[in-house]
Order: sequence, then structure tokens, then C-alpha cells
Amino acid sequence: MRGLVYNGPYDVTVHDVPDARVEAPTDAVVRITTTNICGSDLHMYEGRTDVEKGKVLGHENMGIVEEVGDAVGTVRVGDRVSLPFNIACGACDNCEKGLTAFCLRANPGQAGAAYGYASMGPYDGGQAERLRVPWADFNCLTLPPGTEHELDYTMLSDIFPTGWHGVELAKMRPGESVAIWGAGPVGLLAAHSARIMGASEVYVVDNQHTDRLELAEKAGATPIDRSKGDPIAQITDLHGGEVDRGVDAVGYQAHNPDGEEQPEIVLNELVHAVKATGGIGVVGVYLPEDPGAANELAKEGKLAFDYGTFFFKGQSMGTGQCNTKNYNARLRDLITAGRAEPGFLVSHELPLEQAAHGYDQFDKRVEGWTKVVLHPGQAA
Repeated sequence: MRGLVYNGPYDVTVHDVPDARVEAPTDAVVRITTTNICGSDLHMYEGRTDVEKGKVLGHENMGIVEEVGDAVGTVRVGDRVSLPFNIACGACDNCEKGLTAFCLRANPGQAGAAYGYASMGPYDGGQAERLRVPWADFNCLTLPPGTEHELDYTMLSDIFPTGWHGVELAKMRPGESVAIWGAGPVGLLAAHSARIMGASEVYVVDNQHTDRLELAEKAGATPIDRSKGDPIAQITDLHGGEVDRGVDAVGYQAHNPDGEEQPEIVLNELVHAVKATGGIGVVGVYLPEDPGAANELAKEGKLAFDYGTFFFKGQSMGTGQCNTKNYNARLRDLITAGRAEPGFLVSHELPLEQAAHGYDQFDKRVEGWTKVVLHPGQAA
């Protein structure tokens, strides 16, 4: 089968890889219909992780079940399914608590596993024609048959639940205001989620990317272009004070207005933008080690965080990977009912064979390349 393989920094290619197959009685094999390029994939693409060469990438996957193991009981051949990026056993202590992003069995020695991702286990990703799905009964979310809402349902594997998770981590309640740093796909879907959840005001901060800021407005948010001035001042002027909640949808590769990497800048700005006793949700990725960081502290995964202000304001902060299964069934039903349309951010649909071009353009933040989805069954 064909799959997208990581060869080294800024070097991915599509070529023949071993066929996905049932390796355990609880496995399924899914024919991928749509798989997305995620902003998290770009960390690996740029060589900012320890992902091994030869890894098939891709953790945002959906498709049709083609084969199931003898112990699979509820998932059937022909089912259309979304696959949470977290691979989880469903039976360990953390999975029993709903903490599927921190499964204790899927990736021995570390809490948490995922498809096609650095340090998240030996699993190949779904930017390929087919994908092996472990513990299929637990990890497959069944979708309505057919092709309707394909671009919406494909967001259920990661970024729609992750955006929702960011707002949940911030502990936003209906009627409250929220400021989101980052107008990438997760930030945009955090804004979409906040509106669905009843936010009174939503602000989305980004730097000069007019295409993304326009999508933020389409999602019902007020766009804040930090190149036009201090984003905290812009928000407080518009809102008449600090906001109730904040979301970091940027992570460790954050940049200051001059384009210099400054990994702690978003966290510190959120501390000053959010009111005393307010909450901050962090779904942007941070790493324990980052050899490519701009300073020695950040290379060790440590940040110059304004903890004193955070403490004196009595704020709370929630962090960590999204436990996708806590949200994906409910979000599926919102899509089916027409209440949620996360596919609005898709800018490009490409065949798998053009994936390297999609990575290049998305990584360069080329105007108009806001979200790229790949269709392995589509002719090049």
C-alpha cells in the first residue's frame, strides 16, 4: 500500500509501505477515506521531535472498516468510522477514568499512545491507504453511512475535540468571555466550540495571517491581529476589561511580534489577559525537551513563566492532550444535527500522492492554506 513516510527534516515522501493487517484478535483494518495534516505533524516535519525516520505519519483519520479480528464484537466490516488520535486499551486505570490520552497499556513505559507520532508508540499513521486500529471496538467511533459531512466528521479524530477540550480546561461557563491565542485549526475550532457552548464574547489572536483571522470571524469570534499592537490592550479595550477565560492553541513554537521564537510568550500574555480567578486551558503542544529551542532553558522544556502574577491572580490552568473519546460521540451528534460545522476551515483537499506538497505549503503558512485534508482513494 502507499503511505507518507518521514525521511528527515522537511522531507516526507509517499511510497510503498507494508500493508496494514490484523495483528491481534481485537484489531481492525480501516481503508482511509480522509486523513488530515495537523499542525502537530509540522513539529515532526520540521525536525523538532525525536520521530524516527521511516515512520508513516498521520493521526487524524477516518474511513471504512475492511477487516476485523476474531475478537471484535461491535465494529463491522463496512462501517464508516472516525478514529481518535489517542490509541487506548479501554481497560487500564486511566482509560476507566476517561483519561484515554494517558492509556497505560498502549505505549509501555509512557502514558499515552497515538498513530504516527513521535514518542507515542510503535504505531504507523493513517496518511496511507489503510490503517491498523488496535482495540477496535473501543477506538472506532461509528458514523452515519455514506459520504455526507465528510469534511466535518474528519475533524472528530483530533482538532474539534481538542478545541473543545481547550475551552473545557479553561472551565468556561455559558455567558462568559474567552480569548484564544492561535488562529490555526485548533484555535479556530476552540472558537467554534466556545460559541456552541454559549460564550458571550470570543476573541482570537494571531499575527498577520489575514486568512486565518477571517476564518476566526466566520467562526463568530472577534479577530485580534497582534501585528497591529499589544493583543492584551486590544482585547481589554474592546471588552472593557480582562476576559473570563483563555486558551493557548499555539504551544512551544510561539513567536513574538518580530517573528522570534519565544515559547513562553503565549502563556504569559494569557495570564495578563485573563481576569483574577479566571481559567486558562492549554492544548498547544509543549515538550519535555526541545533541542531546537531558541534558548538554553527552553531546550530543557523549561519556560520563563510569569508564575508570580498567575499566583497572585488566583488563576487556574488545565493542560494536556485531549481525551478524545470524552467528546467525539457528542460532537458527532452536533455535526449530524447541523449544530456544528467544523469543516469550514478546510482550504485544500489533495490526493495522498500530493501530501508532500501539502506539508510544504501548510508549514510555510502560505496564504489560504488553513487546513489540508488528504484522500488516499483520490487519483493524483
